[in-house]
Amino acid sequence: MNLAVERMKYIIAVILYGTIGMFLRQVSVPSEIVVVCRGIIGSAFISVFSISQKKRLDRVAIRENLIWLVISGVCLGLNWVLLFAAYMHTTVAIASLCNYMAPIIVVVIAPFVLHEPINKRKIPCVIAAFIGIVFVSGFWKGVTGDASGILMGLMAAICFVIIVICNRKMQSINPYDKAVIQLVISAITVLPYVLIKNWGTEIDWNARSIVIIIILGLVHTGLAYCLYFSGMSTLPVQTVAILGYLEPVVSVLCSAVILHEHMDISGWIGAVLILGAAIISETIGAVYDN
Repeated sequence: MNLAVERMKYIIAVILYGTIGMFLRQVSVPSEIVVVCRGIIGSAFISVFSISQKKRLDRVAIRENLIWLVISGVCLGLNWVLLFAAYMHTTVAIASLCNYMAPIIVVVIAPFVLHEPINKRKIPCVIAAFIGIVFVSGFWKGVTGDASGILMGLMAAICFVIIVICNRKMQSINPYDKAVIQLVISAITVLPYVLIKNWGTEIDWNARSIVIIIILGLVHTGLAYCLYFSGMSTLPVQTVAILGYLEPVVSVLCSAVILHEHMDISGWIGAVLILGAAIISETIGAVYDN
């Protein structure tokens, strides 16, 4: 297996994830509808890809891991709803950074949930990330305009943490099978909320929004998941962990350069603290935990 090719696949997937917020800003359709469409289109794409690779769903493995698949699928749907809503209530950069508190939260709760001892070397990373989120939020300066977006971003991070825990609990299941089931469940989870919230409401299904939703489903979900799992299955753990943090970096750059969203000096300091703490924490884990 050519590691350079697999590394490039993984990088492309991560970059695609990082540009989702930028695309969502151009959509007039409610974010929860985008979540349902993304789940349906993405799962269909991966199913077709699996069939083309002559891979069938492993029903036994799915049945054995069903409870974790359901919980993670529900949380995936909630994560997308909360994160996409956060994109609309604050900047793409701040929403992404709040969501990327997830690895730090995992470090904190691992001893209690996964029964894994906390690495004392990671404690400064937890403190640095907490300080970073304080700087990003700006509430210490009396800034409250983005409070709802920040809160939704952090709630999205908690959902992501649950997804990580569920994935750690699953055993002997093909990553593509897992992705298809999780995406289908995420769409089913959000669908009732979509119907209740938008019943009788006129939705602006303009051509631009439809095209972007299709792109998000096919490219940013279906294709990106296939590239992501292909790279993740062959690359070293440390490489996967560190390259994964290209996503929030790309989100921050898209926010500043393309969307021209403002983030003051304290926000940039917070961004460096959060990303630096997460990357160092993952690096410490790869070096010292093995």
